[in-house]
Amino acid sequence: MSIATLILGESGTGKTTALRNLDPAKTLLIQPVKKPLPFRSAAWKLNEGGKNSAGNVFATDDAPKIEALMRRSPHEIVVIDDWQYILANEFMRRSDEKGFEKFTDIGKHAWNILMAASQLQEGRRVYILAHTITDESGRTKTKTIGKLLDEKITVEGLFTIVLRTSVRDGAYFFATQNNGSDTTKSPMGMFPEQLIDNDLAQVDQAICDFYGLTTNA
Repeated sequence: MSIATLILGESGTGKTTALRNLDPAKTLLIQPVKKPLPFRSAAWKLNEGGKNSAGNVFATDDAPKIEALMRRSPHEIVVIDDWQYILANEFMRRSDEKGFEKFTDIGKHAWNILMAASQLQEGRRVYILAHTITDESGRTKTKTIGKLLDEKITVEGLFTIVLRTSVRDGAYFFATQNNGSDTTKSPMGMFPEQLIDNDLAQVDQAICDFYGLTTNA
């Protein structure tokens, strides 16, 4: 069983930057929207899909392809950045379709990826980065594509670990515990403080230590 973690935050609050200290040789990065990384990233190379392409970055929003990449990849760590664009891009491509069947399809595709995140080989870790939205009651949660999909999927309910970005006085953090109006959560004792550095390498090490996972050097 793999360990899936959800990383939530508004744009510009440090989600993608948190990848900066991960080892690209051990990390598969899937980008539903192809974009430059916000840190020096010479070792993070785009995989063009050819026979001789060995890059660890795949740019695709095709849900079945993403699921297949996750399952067959040899990488210890899988990162999907940004998950909600898998939903949004399919919705926009199918915006001329009438009726609600497309929402069922989009929801199923999103659910398949989330389920796969915890069904990979033992010891692998999956980090799904996603944007947030605040509802009418003031509760902040994962952004999807509206109520019709929210009625089908409670995204955070599929994860034991949900971290949320926090920016204070120009410093970037991850919140590890619920503040009463969001969906942040983590196992007791996994993280030393309620706010930790926004460093996925440190998060990954804490998860490995907590669950006793052995990683490849």
